Amino acid sequence: MATIVGVRFKEVGKIYYFDPNGLDPKPRDKVIVETARGTEFGEVAFGAREIEQESITSPLKRVLRMATERDLKTLEENREKERTAYEIGVKKIKEHKLQMKLVSVEYTFDRSKILFYFTADNRVDFRELVKDLAAVFRTRIELRQIGVRDESKIVGGLGVCGRPFCCKSFLGDFQPVSVKMAKEQNLSLSPTKISGTCGRLMCCLKYEQDAYEHLLRVTPKNGAVVETPEGRGVVVDFNLLTGILKVRLDKRPEAAPLVISRKQVKLVKDSKIQVDKKELEALKEIE
Repeated sequence: MATIVGVRFKEVGKIYYFDPNGLDPKPRDKVIVETARGTEFGEVAFGAREIEQESITSPLKRVLRMATERDLKTLEENREKERTAYEIGVKKIKEHKLQMKLVSVEYTFDRSKILFYFTADNRVDFRELVKDLAAVFRTRIELRQIGVRDESKIVGGLGVCGRPFCCKSFLGDFQPVSVKMAKEQNLSLSPTKISGTCGRLMCCLKYEQDAYEHLLRVTPKNGAVVETPEGRGVVVDFNLLTGILKVRLDKRPEAAPLVISRKQVKLVKDSKIQVDKKELEALKEIE
């Protein structure tokens, strides 16, 4: 077993494991830790606990110390420097006439490097920009291209539901979301209905997917052959959440479909939800 403590570096960011190094930090405590890119300031997400050795990548980096008042002041100074660096970065991008959008700027805690996060539709040759920025700030410069989901997580905003973005509020990592999920949840495949503000599929499609997958396993779908108390028939419509089926009976094909609960039928042959390939291709860019 290994003793670890969870630390995150952004308000709603990924949690990283560190060796507590004999310290006993509590959740929300501020700590200084050793990372691959130098000394960093972080917040404890959870206190010391033991986990299986196989669950970690050895050797673990260490918690160096609890953050001091001086460290908090340094952090605030870095935030002010980031605001200035952002303005300079935007100006330099315009001067170099590059097709890119600067999203945010981040100083490492020890100020050994400045990271500029940007979005762009295509590859950008920013070598001259890096040289120019390095001449201004006289430190290591790194430019990182990020996706539209990452931009939304950094910038924030309100979703179509009227609430703050999930990625900004509580999602540490992005979960894979697919058009198939929207189809299985019987949602409209209109991009405007299933896309978030970032233009990609809404992250919340993932939240209830496990429940829908379970219901799909136990619910006969359109085209399924079932036995009912009134005879054999084919399912022509179904509601996953209520479990109500509409079955066209073989002996009364011209009559109105029989409305019945899935619990009252016996499955003879099931079918699958079909996703049109043309629909998938048309919506691929929003996944």
